[in-house]
Amino acid sequence: MTNSDHTEIVIDLEIARNVLRTEATAVLALVDHIDKAFSTAVKKLALCEGRVVLTGMGKSGIIARKIAATLSSTGTPSHFLHPAEAVHGDLGAIQTDDIIIALSHSGETSEILRFLETIRRLGAELIAITGTPTSSLGQAADVTLHCMVNAEACPMNLAPTASTTAALALGDALAMTLLISKGFQEEDFAHLHPGGYLGKRLLRVERLMHSGQDCPKVDSTTSMKEVVSVISNAGFGMVCVTRDSDTLVGIITDGDIRRRLVTEPSLNLMQLTASDVMTTAPLTISRSALAVDALRQMEQSRVTSLVVVHNGNRLAGFLHLHDLWQTNLF
Repeated sequence: MTNSDHTEIVIDLEIARNVLRTEATAVLALVDHIDKAFSTAVKKLALCEGRVVLTGMGKSGIIARKIAATLSSTGTPSHFLHPAEAVHGDLGAIQTDDIIIALSHSGETSEILRFLETIRRLGAELIAITGTPTSSLGQAADVTLHCMVNAEACPMNLAPTASTTAALALGDALAMTLLISKGFQEEDFAHLHPGGYLGKRLLRVERLMHSGQDCPKVDSTTSMKEVVSVISNAGFGMVCVTRDSDTLVGIITDGDIRRRLVTEPSLNLMQLTASDVMTTAPLTISRSALAVDALRQMEQSRVTSLVVVHNGNRLAGFLHLHDLWQTNLF
């Protein structure tokens, strides 16, 4: 069907509102079906020693791909397998210790049903997400998750709309419940999303700091001649001052040295020790703090480095502004 340039197009906004109402109702109806079967599915996924394989045809396949991506990004290795391609050479992607999650609103999708025999032969477990629990798929599955909708949001009740939205929401519910049950933390998310903005925001200071031999430090009794040498060799314009190897007592920066020379021109700086010149209350941050918090602290205090500590006042390392620039947090 085509419209000429002179045809007036009438937009009925109530159709859009009805779509949203229908899909919202379909999702809310699933709340009453979060039951023992759902709990069993989460336990199986949490104990899975292989990978989680999502499968589905057409629009269900698209939803399956998204669920697989969500599971993978939250600590559960998952991938999508096209059911038709599976029976034409891709079965090597499935192992005995895998779990298959099959999506089919009718539960009678022919490609999925042909796939069932192979799943059973391999011994992999099957979780079904279907709008018809009594269907062939629902009855064959080890766990069947109820995902029925009363009607599609399509005005003709044909295009998969409410059913796919409900399946997507149920998949998210699975992934988020599984995430918590497995103890997935913010730092785990950051580790799996190193290239994304959210991952960068969740980076911990300890992932970026200079520690060990890379952290310039001197003892409080060290001569200033040696202190200047350490600062110059390290190239960071600062050195941490410690007592008893790792107890932080101060910091010396290029600025500290210049200020002493300006305010006391007759002073023989090289006759002093680190304790004579150091700033005794340096700005510090915990190694477990978020990188964005370190950046905020640097900006507020107008400094370019922070000493990183742990267990009270034990030196763990130091963080430079350049380390944060490399994460593109700005």
